[in-house]
Amino acid sequence: MKKIILLYFLTLFSFVAQSQQMENLRDFDRRKYHFGFALGYNTSDFYLDRNVKLDYQRDSLLVLEVQKKPGFNLGIVSSLDLLPTFKIRFLPTLSFQERVLEYTYAKFPDTTEHWNKKVESTYLDFPLLMKFRTERIKNFAAYFVAGGRYGMDMASNKDVENANAPLKDQIVKITKADYGMEIGGGMDFFLEYFKFGIELKLSTGFKNVLIQENTKFSTPIDKLRTRVWTFSLTFEG
Repeated sequence: MKKIILLYFLTLFSFVAQSQQMENLRDFDRRKYHFGFALGYNTSDFYLDRNVKLDYQRDSLLVLEVQKKPGFNLGIVSSLDLLPTFKIRFLPTLSFQERVLEYTYAKFPDTTEHWNKKVESTYLDFPLLMKFRTERIKNFAAYFVAGGRYGMDMASNKDVENANAPLKDQIVKITKADYGMEIGGGMDFFLEYFKFGIELKLSTGFKNVLIQENTKFSTPIDKLRTRVWTFSLTFEG
């Protein structure tokens, strides 16, 4: 996360000087519709709730943690400009995500047993966001975005057979569909031929995406909800 924030500010500072030059794209805010594309870097993990109904005197699980992993996004930007400072944005996005669930079990007599279970997703996301932007200062403006998201995991593992698989081959299944909210902010820079934006956004899932099969690796979990930080570069004409 620190690397994403550092990249965000380095990109911002590199464009500050440009924002003080002659005003570009003077008619940009007079047009109702704008289209473009977005490239993003993400780190994804889960909000994890442990199963409090387990008998911990008999359960050997000591630690259960989620390890964040990097991924990337490719998206299409469609913007309806209701006002120069208020826009509705629809951004169909292909998001490649990965997380690792790390289990540590107590093992007789005084040793531990470790298991890592990778959870990979390829989401086709459909965020609908409201964008509140400041007035332009020459070629620069700041903005805030908030809205909802519906996503479908195109790489969903919900149909994988777990029942008779050895432990090393068992997986933690998650549902195909997910939905939640997105919130973030960024900066717009009006260049000579297009508008360039940098954005940092948090996506939080509302749905429990865990498919509970009462296996060694799903039983300790009560709920899994998605959480993704995304740093994006947008290009709009």
